[in-house]
Amino acid sequence: MGTTSTGQPAAEPAAAKLTVRCTFCQTWNRVDARRAADRPKCGNCAKPILLDRPLPLDDETFTRTVEASGVPVLVDFYADWCGPCKVMAPHVDELASRYQGRALVAKLNTDRAPVTAERFQIRGIPTTIVFKDGRSVAQLTGAVRLPELESLLARAGVATGAAP
Repeated sequence: MGTTSTGQPAAEPAAAKLTVRCTFCQTWNRVDARRAADRPKCGNCAKPILLDRPLPLDDETFTRTVEASGVPVLVDFYADWCGPCKVMAPHVDELASRYQGRALVAKLNTDRAPVTAERFQIRGIPTTIVFKDGRSVAQLTGAVRLPELESLLARAGVATGAAP
């Protein structure tokens, strides 16, 4: 923590919070995004909340997760049977690992979440949308590699490259 021009200690920046559902017990948890790499634990079952990989979303969890996030959320809309989605999956996984704490990376299976897929008029998969403050700010349709995914996050104000 630094000091201000008056010599007073500078206030710490407000922590960006994530609201995510535990994949094990389904309990909602608030997590400090800056501590994502510390492998936070669920407040109910104490199992790890794994933010270094894409968070699975569905019709029930999508809105709350995206709207309550203090960091941009990149969502990969995909289907298990989709060949291009399978080609892109390792890049989405790498993005989640590289950007944990700076962005939340999630996946939504359009076959299992038709209400959300229709809400965002997903007509082709894979489609990737970045949300900031609950609103869509960048979108791509088609399989892309890591640099294109990073450029989508950059359009939402996320610094590219390795975490500081």
